[in-house]
Amino acid sequence: MAGVVMALLCAAMAVFIVMMSRQAAVDYRTDQLFAGAVNLGAHMRRRVPELIVSGPGQAIQVFDAAGTMVAATRDMAGKPPMTNLRPDPDAYATTTSCDTRVFPDRCMIVLAYPFHREDGVWQLDMAVPDVPWYVGSELIIPLVIGCVLLVAVAAAGSYRIVGKTLQPVDAISGNLAQITASGDLRHRVPVPKYRDELRTLAETANRALERAQMAVEQQLRFASDASHDLRSPLTAMRIRIEEALIDPHQADWQRTADALLDSVERMQALIGDLLQEARLDAGVAGRHEPIDFTELVAGELERRLAKTDLRHRLMPGVMVDGSRIELSRLLNNLLDNAERHATSAVTVTLTLDAGVVTLEVSDDGEGIAPEHREVIFQRFTRLEASRARDPGGTGLGLPIARQIAQAHGGTLTAQDSSRGARFVLRLPARTTPRPPSE
Repeated sequence: MAGVVMALLCAAMAVFIVMMSRQAAVDYRTDQLFAGAVNLGAHMRRRVPELIVSGPGQAIQVFDAAGTMVAATRDMAGKPPMTNLRPDPDAYATTTSCDTRVFPDRCMIVLAYPFHREDGVWQLDMAVPDVPWYVGSELIIPLVIGCVLLVAVAAAGSYRIVGKTLQPVDAISGNLAQITASGDLRHRVPVPKYRDELRTLAETANRALERAQMAVEQQLRFASDASHDLRSPLTAMRIRIEEALIDPHQADWQRTADALLDSVERMQALIGDLLQEARLDAGVAGRHEPIDFTELVAGELERRLAKTDLRHRLMPGVMVDGSRIELSRLLNNLLDNAERHATSAVTVTLTLDAGVVTLEVSDDGEGIAPEHREVIFQRFTRLEASRARDPGGTGLGLPIARQIAQAHGGTLTAQDSSRGARFVLRLPARTTPRPPSE
């Protein structure tokens, strides 16, 4: 790129130099032509020879007051006038004549010079070869050689500088290629000590590697936890069946069937949660539509079997935009969690303030320690108290609920409570379009 720029600059400079040099050469030849015409005109006032001797390449014609050619150089004798210029008696005129009948296949600088004699005003026309566009070999050859050398030096210098500058980039690319090939995302690319764009690039690459490592580790943990949780009910089912088959006639098949059904229900719940997690991770969202959130919450509360005392305070007419199926799943996950941990009652509160819908689900159970209020939203996380109270949970209910809330532009957090746990869901309220003014 630097070589191209230097070539363009050098070409522009060469054109400028050639143009200025040619103009100076043309002016010089014109001045010389005028001086020669003045000198020759002074001689013509005394005597006019029929044949004029001139310098190399110079053409001369002399016309009397009647416009008749009375003298010329050998190559101009008997030819038409070299120019139609007729300047004032006390002035002169110049022009460039190219490829005419008098000067075929060449260009000439022509000067018309009037001079006075006793019988009137005569005219002396003189011409010399025009200056070529390149002025001369003594100018154009050094210019071409100089431009070639400058472009070569610029290209070599830029190649060396760019190569040295890009060495850290090559190092970063090489390290990234090695890390990608090995699959070991624990490694990082070297960070230059100077604070510049290369350091920023290296730090950005390391942050990307760190995020990739976290994502891979999360997927591995997810697969490991899912395998473990799927294996547990399968193991329980196998043990029940093997115990019954030891003595089929004495086995309590009804009790065995009930135990198998519990394990199947646990597996079904876990598989459903895993599918929901996969859909949310893939960004597959349900169809969003205007929803009466008050009506949705009230309907979910009415359909639930009364395991605890369900209390609610719902503001009427609260509207949101979202997926009815996903929001119902979110509500059920929160209510299931509250009922599992409640001692006697679950309280649901729905309010609307400043365009924000707030749903609070509280229970009167043991509550959640502050240091665990974010941990519970991690996949397959179940606190000891939760495992003791309900060993059949999947540990995916709250993570799924938070993902659904975030997919709807909201938040789900565990907040302080005087007793038990309190989960707070915040969603943006649906903005009703203002009717056009009449």
